[in-house]
Amino acid sequence: MTDFLLELRSEEIPARMQAGARADLEKLFRKELAAAGVQAGAITVWSTPRRLALIARDLPQATQPVQEETKGPALGAPAQAMDGFLRKVGLTQAQLEVRDLKGKQTYFAVIEKPGRAVADVLAEAIPAIVRAFPWPKSMRWGTASISTESPRWVRPLSGIVAIFGEDLVACEAGGVQSGYATLGHRFHHAGEITIGGAHDYADKLRACHVIVDHEERQAIVRDGARAAAEAAGLTLVEDEGLVVENAGLTEWPVPLLGRFGEAFLEVPPEVIQLTARVNQKYFVCEADGKLANAFVCTANIEASDGGEAIVAGNRKVLAARLSDARFFWDTDRKTTLADQAKKLERITFHEKLGTVADKVERVAKLAEWLASEGIVPNCDPALARQAAELCKADLVTEMVGEFPELQGLMGGYYARAEGLPDAVADAIRDHYKPVGQGDGVPTAPVTVAVSLADKLDTLVGFFVAGEPPTGSKDPFALRRSALGIIALILTNCRAPLGRIIGKAASLLWDEQKSSFPSDVYTAWRQKIENFSWEASFAGDRPDEREVATGPGGFWKVTFTVGLFDLPTFFADRLKVQQREAGVRHDLIDAVFALGGEDDLVRLLARVRALQAFIGTEDGKNLLAGYKRAANILKKEDWHGVQGEISQSGEEDPLAMVDDPDLAPVIAAKMAERQALSYTPEPAEQSLMDALATAAPKAEQAVGAEDFAGAMAALASLRAPIDAFFDDVTVNDADPAKRQARLGLLDQFRAAVHNVADFSRIEG
Repeated sequence: MTDFLLELRSEEIPARMQAGARADLEKLFRKELAAAGVQAGAITVWSTPRRLALIARDLPQATQPVQEETKGPALGAPAQAMDGFLRKVGLTQAQLEVRDLKGKQTYFAVIEKPGRAVADVLAEAIPAIVRAFPWPKSMRWGTASISTESPRWVRPLSGIVAIFGEDLVACEAGGVQSGYATLGHRFHHAGEITIGGAHDYADKLRACHVIVDHEERQAIVRDGARAAAEAAGLTLVEDEGLVVENAGLTEWPVPLLGRFGEAFLEVPPEVIQLTARVNQKYFVCEADGKLANAFVCTANIEASDGGEAIVAGNRKVLAARLSDARFFWDTDRKTTLADQAKKLERITFHEKLGTVADKVERVAKLAEWLASEGIVPNCDPALARQAAELCKADLVTEMVGEFPELQGLMGGYYARAEGLPDAVADAIRDHYKPVGQGDGVPTAPVTVAVSLADKLDTLVGFFVAGEPPTGSKDPFALRRSALGIIALILTNCRAPLGRIIGKAASLLWDEQKSSFPSDVYTAWRQKIENFSWEASFAGDRPDEREVATGPGGFWKVTFTVGLFDLPTFFADRLKVQQREAGVRHDLIDAVFALGGEDDLVRLLARVRALQAFIGTEDGKNLLAGYKRAANILKKEDWHGVQGEISQSGEEDPLAMVDDPDLAPVIAAKMAERQALSYTPEPAEQSLMDALATAAPKAEQAVGAEDFAGAMAALASLRAPIDAFFDDVTVNDADPAKRQARLGLLDQFRAAVHNVADFSRIEG
């Protein structure tokens, strides 16, 4: 078994592309070998700014011989068919075999392919890998670049080392011939290095100031930066992204500590850290928990002066960047956030949803409403409105224009600088949170109100504008907004989703007021604000063709469709959000399917109780009993006792009467018709008695939000339903017995549905 070394050398490979390139190189190499019948063993892939390297261990010297069989035409087939087959396989008719295939004599071509030298396989694989390499961005170079068929690489390919054992694998790719020679460090080693094979590759490069193992370079950057900070009595601000990036920018990393002027510490620390990180790839340091006037840069050279000149140069560059940041900081504070907010009228949020100023006004009204209605507890409505009115003002500041990542954060700093209440400043700072799974969820009441209002306006706005996510495309991050809404509600409040969605939609509807006659506008606004979560889940959706008639048809349709799509969208997002908590998606479906439940806190309490119950023996057996009952009712096309009476020709003349004075008469009449005309069997009577006790208990427990109690009530039905199926014939020859027993199963199903729709539960 023999080891193989491949190095593809080029000009600088961007650090952000190196991890993907390593994975792609291994994937393509394995694919090429597998196509030739070679099974690769352990493969190591390394990267530096100037090279990708692969070492494959324990490859065979030759591939195994193989026999290929190809089925041909039947004996006696037309000559044209035989000629075509012979051309395809490259044989004569005399070389074919005739075999019996399902009673028919058929020609087969049997071709023996001898094993190939793996060195030859590798010589073909290398050019194929270079041609197929999927760089995110690539370029053509040299005179050949005038053709679109010319080779492409991330930067001009300048060298190939390909050694199998100690033998050169002769090949050419991208106009470059393979060889034994590579290059060492750009500054520390002049001239070529001759590589003997995989066994000495890393050591020879190390001797020439190239650490080819990217993980080793990362460890040097990580440990060296920490040590440099500690030597100065400081603490490094850990940043693994910077570790990887600096390791990808250097072949011989040397972390060095430098200082910048203390006066720059007047600028918010996040600005300094972002300036150092994004523009210069520097780490920052802290002293006693506060940002210090120190940075750690990573040199790519072992400097004779210990790095003093390098540090001095980097200090000057950083000082220039920080001077810009301080200018932005000083300039922005000369204008109040209220004055900055006026500039938002010039920025379009979305062509169908107005300007950013329009959005801010909607968010302010909604945040104030959430506070005044007590949906967000202990929240001052005036502070909620003030914070919402200013929450986007920093978008037009110089600092956020330079560093968009600081939006919200800078608004909080500017609010404090002009003396606004801390609750307002905190809300402006944190209203974008949570921005994803794992991000902190705000708990300060004013922040919760503004964050919830902002996300609701975005989500509902794009849905009613006809711009929901489609497939994998979510250009407005609406899935993230929904997850944020769910997290805010579950952490902070008992917000009825249907009600707050209706309110957010009504504020959007107000902006379309000019499109409608006043009576149409008012009637539709009431419909929208009273949006029914239950009707949406029941599929009680208005006919779009009817909705589209009259003035404002487009908006009436998009509002209708958007609002009726939202509950299902929230159900899907809730399943995603709860997956990490181990909550089963089918149980969420089972509770959502009941309709009318838009209190997420209560819904999840029910789901968790249901999951605990379904995991018990009683729960599993009750689920099996439910499914058996539901299948029988479905098979018998059961529509209840009234459906049976109607079929018998004894239709109740009072069935359509809704006079409240006649309600007791109707109830008595139906009870009389439902009374048994026979003596029930013991198991039948036991189920009837159990239902009479369990059904109201479960219903009362659900009403009291005692979902464990509701599950306990259902558990009491397990033994009676099992006995019923064991001892009672449902489809009895006596129509009265059949009707009564189907009705009993229907009662059982209804009792279970008080808790969840068990038909949605898997298993």
